[in-house]
Amino acid sequence: MLNPEFTEMLRLTDATVFDGLPEALTATAPETSVRLNHGKAHGADIASLCGDPGIADGTVPWSTGTGFYLCRRPNFTLLPALHQGLLYVQDASSMCLSHIIAALAAQLGGGALRLLDACAAPGGKTLCAADALPAGSLVVANEYDFRRAEILRENVIKWGLPSAVVSRGDTARFRRLPEAFDIVCVDAPCSGEGMMRKDATARSQWSPALVRECAARQDEILGNIWEALRPGGYLVYSTCTFNAVENEQLISRFAADNGAESIDTGLTEFPSVLPALKDYPGIMAARFLPSRVRGEGIFVSILRKPGIHIPSVNDLPATHRTSRKDRRQNAPRTDLRSYAAQITDPTAIVEASGDSVRALPASHANFIHTLEKELQTIHAGVELATIKGRDAIPSHTLAMSRILSPAAFPTAEISLADTLSYLRREAITLEAGTPRGYLLLTHAGHPLGFAKNLGSRANNLYPAPWRIRNL
Repeated sequence: MLNPEFTEMLRLTDATVFDGLPEALTATAPETSVRLNHGKAHGADIASLCGDPGIADGTVPWSTGTGFYLCRRPNFTLLPALHQGLLYVQDASSMCLSHIIAALAAQLGGGALRLLDACAAPGGKTLCAADALPAGSLVVANEYDFRRAEILRENVIKWGLPSAVVSRGDTARFRRLPEAFDIVCVDAPCSGEGMMRKDATARSQWSPALVRECAARQDEILGNIWEALRPGGYLVYSTCTFNAVENEQLISRFAADNGAESIDTGLTEFPSVLPALKDYPGIMAARFLPSRVRGEGIFVSILRKPGIHIPSVNDLPATHRTSRKDRRQNAPRTDLRSYAAQITDPTAIVEASGDSVRALPASHANFIHTLEKELQTIHAGVELATIKGRDAIPSHTLAMSRILSPAAFPTAEISLADTLSYLRREAITLEAGTPRGYLLLTHAGHPLGFAKNLGSRANNLYPAPWRIRNL
């Protein structure tokens, strides 16, 4: 049951726009939709990845070729493709970000960019944005909450992004990085009205006071990240809520205070997507309502910062020079040159970082080091290995990466049953004649993770925090 104050708020805001919405929130079931990872899936389709020939139920209009509706919800935990980073379960409405980012990147010249996703967990919008950016771009995904930041990190790693950084902390830290990003996305913490159909907590916790509290927090976040946006750059603001206080009203005031220009999202070309409320004629936006679209409720608006845009990648030299003392302190006891053959990017900078070895995108290496000084980063680039004594243990990040060289390690294809055992982090037995040492395990031809074959048994190297606990 919906809060009567909530339904009255909808009626008073715009009865025509919100006609049928209360019924949609209480009497209809949420859709199931997924995004396909074209950077890793390499021709696989949704039906094969889900193991169900009849499961596809149409394409998400604003995510053509990557977003798909499913006619039934599979047990995703049992789908290897999910753990391999070949698909991601995401609400269809949220997939609109890929459409937006592709258009904004073209407006900014089509070259490499830096994008900040300031409130990024669990990561679906980060993955959308990363896939829509031009080649050579960098994504920085930040999350305030410690546990949600770990989920964000896991999803970024599984998606295989070679040019991504994950940080943890308050958005106020980005004030230390003035004019660092060409695009900033803020999927702001909100009152959650758009999630009421599938989240009972969103229904029970709603109140006018919560709306006001969220709007104050959203305004604070926008103030924090505005300084990190370059002149001429774009702020993409979104919420999963309906009220004007957290949406048009907030954006209208922020734009006026900062001289920002409201930009067309390009999404209202889809007939089911509504524009901003008519009471805010200076604001362009897109509204997704579950009474009109096959997805949940979201609001999205774009602001352009005043000034002439100069791409962020022009700012700093690509490489980061360390002193001889730093190199001695950080270098693991191994030859870094031997790692270059493990990846397909010949320009990547392979460097030591504590007891690990990682590959950073050459054009962003210097900036990534700056981020590590100013933020609490928990992931950057592609970790290749962890050094323990004389042993170099290959990282699961490398197994998931889009730049893993297919010739880097011997491979062993394993069955579905063995795959599920591996994902539970149980011991598995490999076929006789399988090479000893570190192996890349695959399922259906796609990387799954590493194991160390000792002959009589194989050590399972799947990350312990990610293991499947319940089947």
